[in-house]
Amino acid sequence: QVQLVESGGGLVQAGGSLRLSCAASGRTFSSRAMGWFRQAPGKEREFVAIISWSGGSTYDADSVKGRFTISRDNAKNTVYLQMNSLRTEDSSVYYCAASRDLGWSNPSRLSDYDYWGQGTQVTVSS
Repeated sequence: QVQLVESGGGLVQAGGSLRLSCAASGRTFSSRAMGWFRQAPGKEREFVAIISWSGGSTYDADSVKGRFTISRDNAKNTVYLQMNSLRTEDSSVYYCAASRDLGWSNPSRLSDYDYWGQGTQVTVSS
């Protein structure tokens, strides 16, 4: 069992930065890849980024490449999403998710994740 709690969301102006955190409980955190997704009103949940169990590999969606950075600290059971150069289109509820595996084959496939946090709202104003 893994429980995930996101934090760090809020209101920021375009061009600004936020860092999201996802605190995990459960002994299997360090043996799972971890992902971030986002969902805007009326839209499907969208893949943002994923990090392997060790933190040695990451993969970002094209829409955030070069602006967002995913990282993790297994000693603290926490995964982070540093978001820079934020745009109004980044406004969404952001969710972290625990993969069923150490790495990934299709990081955007929702069914590859078996635990999800409750989400944290990010709003970017123009």
